[in-house]
Amino acid sequence: MKMLLIGGTVFLGRHLIDASIERGHEVTLFNRGRHNADLYPDIEKLRGDRSGDLSVLKGREWDAVIDTCGYVPSDVRRSAEALADATEHYTFISSISVYAEFGPAGTDENAAVATMTNEQLAEAEAIDPGERATAVSYGEFYGPLKIRCEQEAEKAMPGRILNVRPGLIVGPHDYTDRFTYWVHRVAQGGEVLAPGRPDRPLRFIDVRDLAEWMIRMAEVKGVGAYNAAGAPGDRLTMASLLETCRDVTQSDATFTWASEELLLEQEVGPWVELPLWLHEARNSIFAVNNDEAVAAGLTFRPVADTVRATFEWDRSRPSTEQLRAGLKPDRERQLLDELHR
Repeated sequence: MKMLLIGGTVFLGRHLIDASIERGHEVTLFNRGRHNADLYPDIEKLRGDRSGDLSVLKGREWDAVIDTCGYVPSDVRRSAEALADATEHYTFISSISVYAEFGPAGTDENAAVATMTNEQLAEAEAIDPGERATAVSYGEFYGPLKIRCEQEAEKAMPGRILNVRPGLIVGPHDYTDRFTYWVHRVAQGGEVLAPGRPDRPLRFIDVRDLAEWMIRMAEVKGVGAYNAAGAPGDRLTMASLLETCRDVTQSDATFTWASEELLLEQEVGPWVELPLWLHEARNSIFAVNNDEAVAAGLTFRPVADTVRATFEWDRSRPSTEQLRAGLKPDRERQLLDELHR
């Protein structure tokens, strides 16, 4: 099968390439060449900007297209329309952030989606194309923009769109370092500040499981919207994750648990400053239902496998490289001292 990846050289994209090659497919990349341009020297690379110049795609055909980096509707509309006669199937990487709210019973694909005004859309579309990924990913309109992107893709290719809505994606080459922070920090050993309740539920999906499933879905031309949020019923908690990190890295880490009240009092930033921690009222995001994806063949490897692969990748990075998420050592020590007082 001939496959075109839009983007494709950052995190999930890299694993999609690996999964495609492993399954015997011919891969072409279309991107600006600004990230990891030297990767995959044997793969065809088409250079262009999806926000404007799509001319390099003219006259070409692919069996399937995967859009890994659509953040604003106008970009997705341009690429989907340009490829409407060039491919039979289009996969768009969306997000569970498309939902208006998350319930403790588990939000499924039929739940109400988030909305935004046309004025807010215009504001997002006005962001410089080179800055959209960062500005939109961490902004309040990330979810509403993603659902608008899904809708634009469907308009361009009715009945040929697979919308994948992942939850927290983790594993090797994760540029956010949200999951990696815990693997890295526990491996260092010593007293580790742990957030919230030890039995607070968590869910995430290994990037390799997600990528392999997406390629299989493209092979059978699967369509519709699917949540991909992590193994259902695995009863993963913050405590069991940290204990798995300790077992895999063979560290001497001990865990001191900070209550949500103390973290709020100390103005600790959830999710980025203290990864995987959210205010208790928002923790239902980890209860998203992905039974439809499981029925369509999505599988999950053991958490220890994910931790081990992330640990090995993290150790391969330069020792001087700074983590992009997580508590700084001085900040962690200050919070631990406050706890002990």
